[in-house]
Amino acid sequence: MNKDIVDLINNNQEFILTSHVNPDGDSIGSEIALFIYIKSLGKNARILNYSPTPDNYTFLDKDKVIEQFDETKHKDMILNADVIFILDTNEYERIRTLEPFIKLSSAKKTVIDHHLGFKPEEFDYYIIDTNSPATGEILYRFFKDIEINYSGKKIINPQIAEALYTAIMTDTGSFKYERTDAETHLIISELLKHGINPYDIYSKVYNNATAGKLHLLGRFLENVKLLYEGRLAYSTMLQKDFKETDTDEYAIEGFSTHLLSLSTVTLGIVFTETKNGVKLSFRSKGNVYSNLLAKEFGGGGHQNASGAFVAGGRINDLIEEAVKKAEKYLEEIKIN
Repeated sequence: MNKDIVDLINNNQEFILTSHVNPDGDSIGSEIALFIYIKSLGKNARILNYSPTPDNYTFLDKDKVIEQFDETKHKDMILNADVIFILDTNEYERIRTLEPFIKLSSAKKTVIDHHLGFKPEEFDYYIIDTNSPATGEILYRFFKDIEINYSGKKIINPQIAEALYTAIMTDTGSFKYERTDAETHLIISELLKHGINPYDIYSKVYNNATAGKLHLLGRFLENVKLLYEGRLAYSTMLQKDFKETDTDEYAIEGFSTHLLSLSTVTLGIVFTETKNGVKLSFRSKGNVYSNLLAKEFGGGGHQNASGAFVAGGRINDLIEEAVKKAEKYLEEIKIN
């Protein structure tokens, strides 16, 4: 499949790149890395996202190339594209208002992703690796394959290395999640040879909190509740919490790790009230399949990290429903 996508890039001129709602380090880093590569070939490329870029990832977008989707400005651009890359998600609904225009476009739809639930019939080309801890790692291997087998030229430069490092670092939980393996560390060692600074990147991503975010974290921790003999932990974030701390829903990134820091907890859930509905974030340990619980709410993701969004949902009703449904997922199970 790599050769097909290499040919696809080489034989076309107009490209659109996008990713999921509420982008994270893996999605932003992957978009920037692929964008730089495509532009280096003299092609035209645009990055269009439904959501704005979170403040702690704007350092990756040095040239401010990421645009927030606006139907009046970008619809024709999507319809007239040759190739559309969808990165770090394989679900059209997760690109929100871009979905109908991308589906209507005659462009070749190409997905590069590491999440479960992929439906190959919905895309023209794809690179899917559900064993990879990050889309950024898949892209690294893709670029190295091109260097070795197709172009003979070096692709990864310091800016691409910084983007891929950020993608991998954030989606591995700073290299502590289970799918972080020897290959991941070897890839990181190669990226570091480009002169990027791990401490500088970590600080930009994680050490830029405002006082409001700290106050929001305090509320999050105060709201934590334990059930089922401490095996389930959940917390809620309401719109009034964001307003009163001068923050937004992007500020809670990483809060879920506090739930799993408790020794008894095998499943953690964060319920976030948004302006359009309720976001449910699931995190788990070991063979507790959080993605199966997410699926019951129309979502999905990885075994230990998944999510769902219920448009127009009532948060109290969803808490009650999710807590009840969670019980059967609390024990480790084996799925062949």
